[in-house]
Amino acid sequence: MDVSAVISFLQSTLVPLLVFGALLLYTLVRGRRAITSLILGLYFALLISLKFPYYQKIHDLLGGALSDTVISMVVFAIFTAIFSLLMDRLLFYRIDEAAFAGFGKKILLALFATILVLAYSYHVLPITNLIDPGLQAGFLFAPPEYFFWWLILPLIGLFFLY
Repeated sequence: MDVSAVISFLQSTLVPLLVFGALLLYTLVRGRRAITSLILGLYFALLISLKFPYYQKIHDLLGGALSDTVISMVVFAIFTAIFSLLMDRLLFYRIDEAAFAGFGKKILLALFATILVLAYSYHVLPITNLIDPGLQAGFLFAPPEYFFWWLILPLIGLFFLY
């Protein structure tokens, strides 16, 4: 196997791997309930941030110090945090387990959250203006006709996991 081909593949998949790794670490530290709350919070944040009417006012208030891309990402992150906390309070499903208990389910949950983050980065948030998630991720997540399927896949996964 050619080492340069492996390095090239890793470079082109670095962002999705980093996102997945961060979300898996979050899942291992905080648990399945927290990642499930985050996934549901991402859906609610999408709904609210799409119709948030104050992006321009925030930009004007900051005097143009931050780009529109950064402002929309920060607002989306705030909405995600708020709705994730709300979902965590509303979920009745209690899971008390060790970090590596249910590791397979934790991997799947981290994968579902990664799918949402990457799909949002191509279709909702202008993250791709700041970083390039890689060619392979672009093939999978960039086509507009796939966006619906990437949105529905984590919901189907949650249905079967719980």
